[in-house]
Amino acid sequence: MKNFIVVGITLLLFAACSPKKSLISKTFNKQLSSAFYQNQFTGILVVDANTKDTIYNLDSRKYFIPASNTKIFTLFAALKSLPAQIPALRYIEINDSLYFEGTGDPSFLHPFLKDSTALKFLQRHDNLVYTTNYFGDEKYGPGWAWDDYQWYYSPEKNDLPIHGNVVMTSNNSGLNVSPSYFKDSVFQLTKKKNRKEFSNTFYYSPLSRDTLETPFITSNTTTKSILEHLLNKKIEQRATMPFGKKQTLYSIDSDSLYVRMMHESDNFIAEQLLLLAGSELKDSLDSKLIRTHILNNELDDLKQMPRWVDGSGLSRYNLFTPQNMVTVLDKLYRMISTERLFAIFPAGGVSGTLKNRFSGDDQPYIYAKSGSLSNTYCLSGYLLTKSGKTLIFSFMNNHYKQATNEERTRMEQMLQTLRDTY
Repeated sequence: MKNFIVVGITLLLFAACSPKKSLISKTFNKQLSSAFYQNQFTGILVVDANTKDTIYNLDSRKYFIPASNTKIFTLFAALKSLPAQIPALRYIEINDSLYFEGTGDPSFLHPFLKDSTALKFLQRHDNLVYTTNYFGDEKYGPGWAWDDYQWYYSPEKNDLPIHGNVVMTSNNSGLNVSPSYFKDSVFQLTKKKNRKEFSNTFYYSPLSRDTLETPFITSNTTTKSILEHLLNKKIEQRATMPFGKKQTLYSIDSDSLYVRMMHESDNFIAEQLLLLAGSELKDSLDSKLIRTHILNNELDDLKQMPRWVDGSGLSRYNLFTPQNMVTVLDKLYRMISTERLFAIFPAGGVSGTLKNRFSGDDQPYIYAKSGSLSNTYCLSGYLLTKSGKTLIFSFMNNHYKQATNEERTRMEQMLQTLRDTY
């Protein structure tokens, strides 16, 4: 009798859901068969977060360039690897000298996060020794566009970032440059470029009133010089730490970095988070190390093995499937509370890169990460239906030549169908 009741309930649920799924499929298929989608590649997967029932599936096993949807994988790696507070420095005190090395923490005097934990710590010590043989990565990711060197979204990676590895320049009541170390390197000239390609020489139009954010060229020597300027004291530099147990100085809450990365699609923080995660795994700042570890251990159940080459999604070498995205989103959904998860993701019509799109009636119904490159727009995350269901979805669009705004509009229509129908 008990089994009969269970079977009966299951059949009733199936009967109730089938018309909804049929209507969704009919609406989606009509949209996706239009001329708009003929010359592009689109993959979609939508599943019920609780029942795991597939609501809609189109080419979800095929690979797409994900753009900033890559940050979903970076978030997963960080949550799996990093403590509640970000490691800011590792150090050893011997006699009256402090030997310190960077962890890759991007929050150190970051122009928007403004954390000064490491600075205050270093100020309390007189004999400082900066050790530099810890960075095992490249300053740029594989496949990054070489001519993006001057734009805010492409700062270099390094072991001890300062001020987000960018120079902020503005002209309100006189020229303002931060970090002030670079003030003599900024010239008020109108140029096509914001910076010389191979030197830390910057240009700022004397007519501009906007704040310009320009990456600077990093090096161990430059890092040391900026620190000396900030601390007003000399710093010794050497390759390696002395033998001994390293101590860790912690800075800001990890979630503050996750929110900044996801809401603002901050490429620099994404890249540095992978370095941080790698440093927790092994005594080296190596993003490939953590990517390989996560794929081989935490994500060894992925049905298709992605090509994951950076933390931000700047590289077109990245290849992920919609099924990859939904699998990781599902793991995140089960790993942390929905309150925390939805605070980390941008909310449609409310925050971050979704502030002006995908708005709900009274409250957000979309919590998702967008990803944009030329001819690429992806959106993956969570959708709350009017009936109280939570759906996990991934929409990936590649190689279109139409306006991205139109791509988003059509996607929004399909998301609204899911919200209103299921």
